Amino acid sequence: MDTSREAIVAWCQQYLGTLLEVAASTIDPAADFDRLGVDSAVAVALLMEVEERYGVDLAPEDLFDNPNLDAVADYLHAHLTPSVAES
Repeated sequence: MDTSREAIVAWCQQYLGTLLEVAASTIDPAADFDRLGVDSAVAVALLMEVEERYGVDLAPEDLFDNPNLDAVADYLHAHLTPSVAES
């Protein structure tokens, strides 16, 4: 599975597009979730799917700290990439 930042953004766009019933290409990864129409139910669904797909635990507060897809992708990518110290 591709865990690059770009791949994470693309997957999240696809997933949110399905949930929101819009074309993935219309989802601006820099737009805040509230502007995209992401309510708490959609946010929980996204969290659960991200945890299952990437194996990274996300708390609901993490979406407040990372309020758009770009920020979520940065967060996930940082937690998926092994640090130099672990190598």
